[in-house]
Amino acid sequence: MSADVGPRVEEDRLGGDLPPDPDRRAHPAPSRRPWTDRTPFVLEREVYRDDPALAAVRRRSAWTTPLLVRAALGDAVVALVVVAVAAVTLRDVGVRLDALAVVGLSVLSAAGWVGTLAVLRGYEWRRVGDGPDEFSSILRAAVAVVAAVGVVSFSLQLLVPRRMVLVVVPLVALLTALHRHRLRVWLRGQRRADGTAALRTLVVGDGSSVRSVVGDLRRSADHGMRVVGVAVPLPRQWDLDGEGEPPCLGAVAEVPQAVVDHDVDVVIVVGSHLSGPALRRLSWALEPTGADLVVAPGLVEVTGPSVHLRPAAGLSLLHVERPSARSGRLLGKAVLDRTLGSLLLLAASPVLLASALAVRLTSPGPAFFAQERVGVDGSLFTMYKLRSMVVGADRQVDDLTDQSDRDGLMFKMKVDPRVTPVGRVLRRFSLDELPQLWNVVRGDMSLVGPRPPLPREYVEYHDSVHLRLRVRPGLTGLWQVSGRADLSWEESMRLDLRYVDNWSLAMDVLILWKTARAVLGRSGAY
Repeated sequence: MSADVGPRVEEDRLGGDLPPDPDRRAHPAPSRRPWTDRTPFVLEREVYRDDPALAAVRRRSAWTTPLLVRAALGDAVVALVVVAVAAVTLRDVGVRLDALAVVGLSVLSAAGWVGTLAVLRGYEWRRVGDGPDEFSSILRAAVAVVAAVGVVSFSLQLLVPRRMVLVVVPLVALLTALHRHRLRVWLRGQRRADGTAALRTLVVGDGSSVRSVVGDLRRSADHGMRVVGVAVPLPRQWDLDGEGEPPCLGAVAEVPQAVVDHDVDVVIVVGSHLSGPALRRLSWALEPTGADLVVAPGLVEVTGPSVHLRPAAGLSLLHVERPSARSGRLLGKAVLDRTLGSLLLLAASPVLLASALAVRLTSPGPAFFAQERVGVDGSLFTMYKLRSMVVGADRQVDDLTDQSDRDGLMFKMKVDPRVTPVGRVLRRFSLDELPQLWNVVRGDMSLVGPRPPLPREYVEYHDSVHLRLRVRPGLTGLWQVSGRADLSWEESMRLDLRYVDNWSLAMDVLILWKTARAVLGRSGAY
């Protein structure tokens, strides 16, 4: 770096006009050496008497330690109680255990269960409250315990009752997952209430990319990242244009200094401003600060099972799987749809018949309403619903369009004059959707997927929205459990496209679970 960088930067800070320099990542204060310098980054110990890395650990420990203690105690209590109850009931199969043996077996089992979870990274502070990774650790711990019990019993010629293996271990895993779920709900509540239990986050990159990521992080307060500032190539421009935006804590070259000055826990790098050797030097410079470095790829909304790391020629390449290439999971999804759909249709038959009778007796017209919808890849099919409106309601849409409560192409009214009194009750509890289980059994629809649009809506889709029908439409979907009718058109389509890019059987099961909660809570239904 040339010797005249400092004065030029000071002139730029004070408002002087400088020609753009594409190689300058710049704006370090004259008294600071930027991390972009190729010499190693060293903290000034006379200024920072405490080690920033240790300070970061202590800062996070204020909320991570109580969280991990609650998680471990809950897991231990679950295993202790379940094993104790099972040990007492073993007398039914002829195994006699005195009180001391029951206590000893219960304590040993609890310690073993907690220890197994610890070995399988079930108590990493980044995982607790995270969801998928946390539940994956519980599942792997259950499999490990079953395998360990089998090996020990075979090696020592011990007779272990099948109840202990086939009932106790799955029950412990299930109750542990429920305990972790409740802990996750509590943790997210803390984050929404006062911002505690959240990581102080600095977003680094070009202005447009930074604004996009900051907006995404602000839309949800329970993800665990609280943006305290940004670092951009032109801080002066950010200060001029950034009304309502988080403050600029410095230029890109001042990131390590800003991390220490503002107690930052996570640095998120976005956009293409930093890459290659520069990004690597930033990781070296952040190591003494104790902050985590997170790089947000340009793959918007694509995560999880759709993205795989594929090394080649010494490079770390991200392979993005096409939705149509998941043949194995598509078969599993079809089996789940037909099996669970048939069982749900059978179980809901009494409610469905009673609702159909109520519709038929309280308003003129048929009990069921058939409507042409657009399915996977633009194919047409007939979708069935319980009639909740007066006959001919579909022909009145054009007259009521200007009264829609939704933006975009989707028509919806909170107070719709076409809805019958019985129909209003059916809609409130989503009972009018039950006949669509027959569409699921037939294969027209899936249990989970984007909602099938009307033909008149489909012809007005722009190119990217067409992609939401690359998978079979569903009875429920990601946006239905994220706000239902309370979401905007753009947000609904964004969630549908996220589902198409990232769907999995585990995600489908989670959406079905959340759908049941949303229906019972009647959120966003009208």
